[in-house]
Amino acid sequence: MTTLRPFTCEDMFKFNNVNLDPLTETYGLPFYMQYLAHWPEYFQVAESPSGEIMGYIMGKAEGRGDQWHGHVTALSVAPQYRRLGLAATLMKNLEEISEKKHCFFVDLFVRVSNKVAVAMYEKLGYTVYRRVLEYYSGEVDEDAFDMRKALSRDVEKKSVIPLEHPVKPEELE
Repeated sequence: MTTLRPFTCEDMFKFNNVNLDPLTETYGLPFYMQYLAHWPEYFQVAESPSGEIMGYIMGKAEGRGDQWHGHVTALSVAPQYRRLGLAATLMKNLEEISEKKHCFFVDLFVRVSNKVAVAMYEKLGYTVYRRVLEYYSGEVDEDAFDMRKALSRDVEKKSVIPLEHPVKPEELE
């Protein structure tokens, strides 16, 4: 049986099997530590009965006023544990935390080329709010979709009304 539990410092030595996917953004240890220190409730791991990390989610709450929202910084599941519903479970957990914090919506950024992830997020109720030009840097810069899901506080669903034109990363709030 899979266990969802808070991410710990020791997990940083055990989650390479999850982070070695080419579509997974990886960060330096100080970045992970910052999230663990500031938003520990948003940093969760899915663990197998044998203690192997199957996947994790890292996020935060940010913004002001009607832009107060939960943000998914990273979501990744090890290849051998995909298609078991782990990503959906981790996302639901983050959404529940965001509801408790009275957020208006949850957002995330995903590579436009990552069709599998985009389809999964759409299945979970997320919609494309806007396109962010050249958000991901690399040999060839790649655009991202800013996808959003309104939470119960956004009764009129204003937070998910799509923008008509793409934006540049420096234009993000």
